[in-house]
Amino acid sequence: MLTLLLILLPFLTAALLMLFSDQQAKTIAICSAVIELILACFTLHILQSGANPSLLTLKYSWISSLGISFNIAMDGISMLMVLIASLVMPLVVFSSFNKVYNNSKMLYAMMMIMQGAMIGVFCASDGFLFYLFWEIALIPIYFICLIWGGANRQKITFKFFIYTLFGSLFMLLALIYVYLHTPERSFDIQALYAAGRSLPVVEQGWVMGAFFLAFAIKMPIFPFHTWQPDTYYTAPTPGVMLLSGVMSKMATYGLIRWVLPMVPQGLFEYGHIAIVFSVISILYASCISIIQKDFKYLIAYASIAHLGLISAGILAANAQSLQGAMMEMLNHAINTVGLFFVYDIIVNRTGTSEMKQLGGIRSIDSSFAFMFFIIILSVVALPFTNGFVGEFLLILGLFQNSPISASIAGLSIILGVVYMFRSFQTMMLGETSKITLNLPKLTIQEKSTLYIIVILIIGFGVYPKPILEITENTIKTLLQGIQ
Repeated sequence: MLTLLLILLPFLTAALLMLFSDQQAKTIAICSAVIELILACFTLHILQSGANPSLLTLKYSWISSLGISFNIAMDGISMLMVLIASLVMPLVVFSSFNKVYNNSKMLYAMMMIMQGAMIGVFCASDGFLFYLFWEIALIPIYFICLIWGGANRQKITFKFFIYTLFGSLFMLLALIYVYLHTPERSFDIQALYAAGRSLPVVEQGWVMGAFFLAFAIKMPIFPFHTWQPDTYYTAPTPGVMLLSGVMSKMATYGLIRWVLPMVPQGLFEYGHIAIVFSVISILYASCISIIQKDFKYLIAYASIAHLGLISAGILAANAQSLQGAMMEMLNHAINTVGLFFVYDIIVNRTGTSEMKQLGGIRSIDSSFAFMFFIIILSVVALPFTNGFVGEFLLILGLFQNSPISASIAGLSIILGVVYMFRSFQTMMLGETSKITLNLPKLTIQEKSTLYIIVILIIGFGVYPKPILEITENTIKTLLQGIQ
């Protein structure tokens, strides 16, 4: 029942928001987001204590003639993903308190629907239910970008929608193909696992390819990334925070939950091809980030590089790489929310995110520059920040699979230092420009949001053990099942 409540609460909040004014909607949204986070933490306690596991699962026959059931469950992997979604939402809502949006109650309602659908993706133990929640999550972000987005939003949002829908079609075909090989025609996750493993190696490879195409578009991975930079640029800040911080993790989660256990032989034979695309994505996006002049585009390409590393680590399929991927998904969510919030603060005050027009912000507000620098240190994986733990485990695990791929992927840290430090130097150091000379200092709300992000960065960097323990046993079980 707890798992069901985690899914339903955001949907119920979305309906409730329609009954109140825009100003009241902000308070309701933040209260709901905090309650969801508390509920997620309580669910984690139940999971780790093993006190009442029946609270974490729910299974009802839904369309019995097709073998479809409303089957949701929680293990260590899905628990961490739910925590990511539950942690990001309060930060996103709270960070938007100073902004005025037209029909903001509808914006918050869309965000809540998006959160509920994403948690449904992370908890689904039925293939059809997984696909259903996957598609539902696309609808609110489409309207968020279309209604509250920037210039050319219709064209850019349509491209994003078509790309994602195109990828989802291949995932659906793969699910149906495996479903048709189940003895009892069932979409149950364990039945799909067994059917997938029974397929010949070549067929497993095709199934893996179809899934990877869908997930590579959503992350995104080169060369399926072309929708992402423009969509991130035109989307409103709350939308892009959810899109980058949580929604992109639906794809990396899908690799772990569906591809690895369902077609392990196909992964063993053909996974190196997907790893090559992931590594190319890392190198390509990092190099493109270096030449960016706009800070928001820089964040967008940096996100592609980091998700490429997560993808490569997952496909390496060993304990270190999977633990690193899970840790880095959490870190990426925190760091991207922090970077986009910094962008939002700068744009709200200056009206531009073109880095060469900025400068000297540190001399105007040193605390803002300091917290921005902490976020940058995490992005470039400095020891004792959360980014170091995940990237170290990812590269270590990838090295066990392919030293060459690990060496190339490791360049992302060096390249990351180049483009992230350059952005800090250009915007924060040097002499003030005309548009930064009278820059207003951070509000209490903005400082509070950045303080929370900095505390999470340092806290998880210094003491990552609680996070790693959430997924450790589940990853061991998963690897035992596919070896």
